[in-house]
Amino acid sequence: MTVPVTLAVLGASGDLAHRLLLPGLGTLLSTNPEYDVTLVGCATDPLSHDEWVARVREALGGQCHKSSIERVIATTRYEQLDLTNPVALRGLLKSLGDSPVLYLALPPRVSMAVCKALTTLEIPPGLRIALEKPFGSDLATARELNEVLAGLVPENQLFRIDHYLGKSVVINLLGLRFTNRIFEHAWNNQNIERVDITVDEVLALEGRARYYDGAGAMRDMIQSHLLLVLALFAMEEPPSLNERDVRDLIALMLRHTHLWDGNPVTSSRRARYAAGTVAGESVPNYVDEPGVDPDRNTETLAEVTVRINTDRWAGVPFRLRSGKALGDARNGITVVFRPVDHVPEGFTSAPPNVLSIGMKPANIRLGLSTNAESNRFELNQSVLSTDLAESPLKPYGEILDSIFRGDPLLTVRGDVAEECWRIVEPVLDAWHQGLVPMDEYRAGGAGPARWNL
Repeated sequence: MTVPVTLAVLGASGDLAHRLLLPGLGTLLSTNPEYDVTLVGCATDPLSHDEWVARVREALGGQCHKSSIERVIATTRYEQLDLTNPVALRGLLKSLGDSPVLYLALPPRVSMAVCKALTTLEIPPGLRIALEKPFGSDLATARELNEVLAGLVPENQLFRIDHYLGKSVVINLLGLRFTNRIFEHAWNNQNIERVDITVDEVLALEGRARYYDGAGAMRDMIQSHLLLVLALFAMEEPPSLNERDVRDLIALMLRHTHLWDGNPVTSSRRARYAAGTVAGESVPNYVDEPGVDPDRNTETLAEVTVRINTDRWAGVPFRLRSGKALGDARNGITVVFRPVDHVPEGFTSAPPNVLSIGMKPANIRLGLSTNAESNRFELNQSVLSTDLAESPLKPYGEILDSIFRGDPLLTVRGDVAEECWRIVEPVLDAWHQGLVPMDEYRAGGAGPARWNL
């Protein structure tokens, strides 16, 4: 039995659609061939039908069977239109049927303009709207966006996309947390000393100055991706895995989250890369990268420490860090357990247990104290490890599947988007006022020297 879906991509000529969204669709069609997708591309750029078909074929190629590609190609079309013009949007909606998916692969400012234009139109009752993060540029604009969206469709027909929620290892956090007795009873401040959530990239700017220089590491990574990972890591057990139960608990956990000591200056650090070498390639100073405006004072490495005000987590620092042009790619969660209360006399001191949950690549490593081979009274750390199977779906395939099924579990609810801004906004304000120094690190290094003391 086929499931017909009409997917209209606004901003279809852009990089996100070609590099992420359409390849994700390809993996979805490979694993779920029952979807019969009518793909409509929309953008302001002039593209002929043949040019559009070539783009679709290239993006889907290698992701799914040729027959699935040809089925999409047979019905796809491209429309050049002013995406913020109500008349143009009215004509588009009329051509899409009663229950289309409108995917806004657009910059936030344009997405807001499109949504405001849609408020003047009659909306199909089954319309599902998907839009990319960031959701606003601060708490006030996030609230404004939520108010506009609430006037269009019900919350369960809104899909605010943060692709980290489509990563299989992030979803695996729920299974790891709630189905393993060995972890469930140790998942608290009596046993855990600290938690680090880190995404360090070796990639530098890579031509993304147009977006990144206006965002920086805090807005790009910590405000969205890493705070959501934090909430999934720390949340209480949901009654079920339906979207309401899980997203209620994500929102609750974020409402409990605050800067470590309430002070944005002492709870945060920022830095920017200078010239160096990454993987044998020379990288210029960030401020000399094409498209960068030095007056923006954009950080390429950000760190913030938060606390969770609950009985389970009181006193445990959660450090969130992300940066670019670093020497080592680190992408995951590190859980450092407290030392045992007592080591029998005769043993050397025991190293702490450390649990590492890798997000890319997906793996789990658990360090345990064991007796050394050369001296049975000396304790070393041995590591139990396993690699986690990656989903055959790319993250955007997971997300599109949830949208097509009408299940917003893997997307960001409106109140969650606001809480993420509420947490980091004092830090961004302090940075804007110059209260936190801009440190420097060499591209290809480990970060500022004083951070690693």
